[in-house]
Amino acid sequence: MGIDIQKELFLLKDPKYAVFQARLTPGVSRDRIIGVRIPALRKLAKKYYKDPEHIQFLNQLPHPYYDEDLLHGLLISEERDYEICMQQMEAFLPYIDNWAVCDSISPKAFAKHKAELIVKIRAWIVSPHTYVCRFGIGMLMKHFLDEDFKPVYLELPAAVRSSEYYVNMMIAWFYATALAKQWDETIPYLETDRLDLWKHNKTIQKAIESYRITAEQKNYLRSLKRKV
Repeated sequence: MGIDIQKELFLLKDPKYAVFQARLTPGVSRDRIIGVRIPALRKLAKKYYKDPEHIQFLNQLPHPYYDEDLLHGLLISEERDYEICMQQMEAFLPYIDNWAVCDSISPKAFAKHKAELIVKIRAWIVSPHTYVCRFGIGMLMKHFLDEDFKPVYLELPAAVRSSEYYVNMMIAWFYATALAKQWDETIPYLETDRLDLWKHNKTIQKAIESYRITAEQKNYLRSLKRKV
């Protein structure tokens, strides 16, 4: 199964796209990138998920190719059984080594299991592993800023202390999204300097770029920008 998948990926390769991907993921060795576009990978994930033998591929860790990692994450995202999905997710998380694979994973099974999921998110966010932490913050942003929102959830990313760019960028993205969805509860984090300087200003930058933030709110956010 693994050999067949790898062959199919190479049949779908786009050399120009591989060069483009390499520029976006500087931490990934160029020779690991085949160059398969995401829409093609999504089609493959739906195709292979219907075949029980895809489990063999999920067990073949680590994968030699970045595109295989992307496909792996997309296959996990297709899994509808929460327990199976979480087992697969926990097995794969330690092998994620870049933001693109991390951010492409969005398990469908998570949506109906919020009580169990928030427990996992709390554990992921405190992980010293860059992309385990980033994934946890991303899942908090996706699943807990709308009808399942609680103000206490805003405390979780604020407590993270990391020097990793990809962790801190996700924290800024989280608060910018929180401002768009839960303004009243989130704005005090900027008014009282709860975030360090870089995350504070990056949050403001990303929020100002958002179409979901009003012009009045953007003007107020500009007034909160801190000087270096």
